[in-house]
Amino acid sequence: MKKDQILDQLGPGLITGVSDDDPSGIATYSQVGAQFGFQMLWTMLFSYPLMCAIQEISARIGRVTGRGIAGNIHRHYPRKLLYPVISLLVLANVVNLGADIGAMGAALKLLIGGSAHLYCLLFSLLSVVLQILIPYSRYVRILKWLTFSLLAYVATVFAVHVPWGVALKSTFIPSLTFDYSSLQALIALLGTTISPYLFFWQASEEVEDEEGNTEDKPLLDAPEQAPAQFSRIRFDTLVGMGVSNLIAFFIILTTAVTLHLHGKTDIQTATDAAEALRPIAGNFCFFLFSCGIIGTGLLAVPVLAGSASYAVAETMEWKYGLERKAREARGFYSVIAGATLIGLALNFVGLDPIKALFWTAILNGIISVPLLFVIMMISCNPEVMGKFTLPRGLKILGWLTTIVMTAASIGLLVSSKY
Repeated sequence: MKKDQILDQLGPGLITGVSDDDPSGIATYSQVGAQFGFQMLWTMLFSYPLMCAIQEISARIGRVTGRGIAGNIHRHYPRKLLYPVISLLVLANVVNLGADIGAMGAALKLLIGGSAHLYCLLFSLLSVVLQILIPYSRYVRILKWLTFSLLAYVATVFAVHVPWGVALKSTFIPSLTFDYSSLQALIALLGTTISPYLFFWQASEEVEDEEGNTEDKPLLDAPEQAPAQFSRIRFDTLVGMGVSNLIAFFIILTTAVTLHLHGKTDIQTATDAAEALRPIAGNFCFFLFSCGIIGTGLLAVPVLAGSASYAVAETMEWKYGLERKAREARGFYSVIAGATLIGLALNFVGLDPIKALFWTAILNGIISVPLLFVIMMISCNPEVMGKFTLPRGLKILGWLTTIVMTAASIGLLVSSKY
């Protein structure tokens, strides 16, 4: 496959995977690396097939039906299921937006000084304006280029000394203590890698791509396109989630060999991690880590706002899509702007969302459980998917993901009582 052909195969899966390493994710990985050292590296290997499965399932829903997840719930299931699901998604996304915007502002302040609140405002306005003014077919190229910001975390690993023997042993041989702090870290890691907004975004972007190509149709209407589309979706998802987990692995590794080994285990935010790295790993590491926070935030903020807006627009039966002009989809773009600005406001009202980054991951982990059950119901329902219900292997992995997330959430809630 030629280079251009490979790039053409990458789209919703790559952008979804990379947006998973947003500032709240960076904070979670940094906290886990600082607190537990190499102990949690195995989770990146363990979660990879699970997140690949659920994201491929989400993408299949969008490509087969020509509707996002919310649109399918709206059409085939009762409102008493639809409204709680969408409410949970929007709640999680708004909190996540506030945390990511706050982290970006704090990171830029670390680099150049000035007002973090001003930078938060500018980042928020920039994100909203770009989504409104630039059609999806052009905007998606910007998002693809922003994926290169994650290379900052690859570079940090090679700027510090890593005992690779110990690190690889911890990667392939799981180690977990069943106490509250370990289970809290586990559900935060799983909630960061398997997040509700990723399900909705990838399904909706498959719809955007299909509608933007005159030759493509929903697979229910054009079943002959299924083999090529399912092959592309799988490749796109495997690469996107692979990049996501590899970068997360590098962040945990970097903070383990620097912060953890030097006794700096109390890391609250991504910017805390960047500041703590400077005296240990040097200015270069600090600079790369801080730039990565900003770059991934610029990628994640539109994904978070967009996934909430797709869900609300499909629920309300509004016209929607980033390819549409603002006057054609006023409600859709109003939700994008509203969600982003509410997230921004969390940074100004005494609630400090930056300190809530870790808890955002836990919230995502717990909320993902009912959403996973709904996604599996949709994808296994022939009334929705026609003859394209899940093949056996994907069905097993999808239900396994649902069981793992349910067990981790129950384990966290039970252990919190003791």
